[in-house]
Amino acid sequence: MDRLFSPGAASANTGGFDTLFTALSILSILIVLLVGTLIVVFSVRFREGSDAPRHRVPSLHAREFEIGWTIVTAFVAVFIFWWAASYRITDDEVPADALEIHVEAKQWMWKTQHPSGAREINALHVPRGHPVVLRMSSQDVIHSFYVPAFRLKQDVVPGRISTLWFEPTETGTYPIECAEYCGTDHARMLGEVTVMEPELYAEWSAAQPEADTLARQGAALFTAQGCSGCHAAASRVHAPLLDGIYGRPVALADGRTVLADEAYIRDSILMPRRDVVAGYEPIMPTNFAEILSLGELAALTAYIRELGAGLPPDARVLRSPAMETER
Repeated sequence: MDRLFSPGAASANTGGFDTLFTALSILSILIVLLVGTLIVVFSVRFREGSDAPRHRVPSLHAREFEIGWTIVTAFVAVFIFWWAASYRITDDEVPADALEIHVEAKQWMWKTQHPSGAREINALHVPRGHPVVLRMSSQDVIHSFYVPAFRLKQDVVPGRISTLWFEPTETGTYPIECAEYCGTDHARMLGEVTVMEPELYAEWSAAQPEADTLARQGAALFTAQGCSGCHAAASRVHAPLLDGIYGRPVALADGRTVLADEAYIRDSILMPRRDVVAGYEPIMPTNFAEILSLGELAALTAYIRELGAGLPPDARVLRSPAMETER
C-alpha cells in the first residue's frame, strides 16, 4: 500500500515529472473547487421561492464573458501543452554514454540482455548514477514497461523498437509492472529493477554466465544473411561500406543528409529504397522485414554501431561513403 501511494523517487527523471504532476493536480483541484462552489452558491441563491433578482444578462456582457473565458481556457491549455511537450522532448535526449540494455516483452515476462551478453528474466540490474537506455520490443501483443519509482512508462509495441532512458540515483529494488492489459496473466507480468553501486554492478556482470553479446550475434547474422557479400570491403557489388558509419552524417541520393543513428540503420535494413545513399543504386533486397525478427534486427544494429570500435579485425568492413566524401 505504501508503494502505491508513495513509490519513492529513485531516478533523476522524477523531478520534472513530479513538478508537472503536482501543478496539474493543483490546477484540477482549483477548477473543481471553483465549479463546485459556484454550483452550490447558485443553487442556494437562486433556489425556487428565493427573493434573488432574476433579470436577463445584457447580451454584450454575456458575449464579453464568454470570449474572456474562452481565451483564458485556451491560454491555460496551450501553456500546459508547451510545458509538458518541452519536458518530454528534453527527457527524450539519450546521453551519449548511456548503458544500452535490450528488453524483450512477451506473454507474460520481461527478458533483458546486457551489453556483456548477460541475460535476465523479470529482473534488471543497473548501476547507480549512470544513465541507462532501454531498447524494447514485443514478441506478441502491446505491453507497457512501467517503473513507478522512476516515473517511467513506455508502451512496447509489436513491430517497433521503443526507446526509454533513465538515470537511477538510489540503490535498492524497485518493481516493474506491465501497465497495458496483455492477456490472461497480465497482472502477473512483474519484475524488479535492482540498482547497485557501480563497482558491485561490475562484479555482478562479470559473474554472469558467458554469452555472446548482441554485437557478436549481429556479426554472425551479418554473414549468415549475406550482408557481408555486398557490404564487405572486398565485395564486387557496389554497396555502401559500413565501418565507422554510426553517428556520422550520410549524404543521400535526393540531396538530404541524415545522421546514421539506430533509427536510420533499422530503416535502411527494413526499407532500403527510402533513404538511398548518394552514389549507389537501390539494389538491396526489400524482404528483410519478413526475414528478420526484432531481436535479430537489434543485434544487427548493435553490430553496425560497433564496427570499427573494438570488434576483431576479421569481423570488420571498411569506410562508409559519407567518410569517403569527407575525405
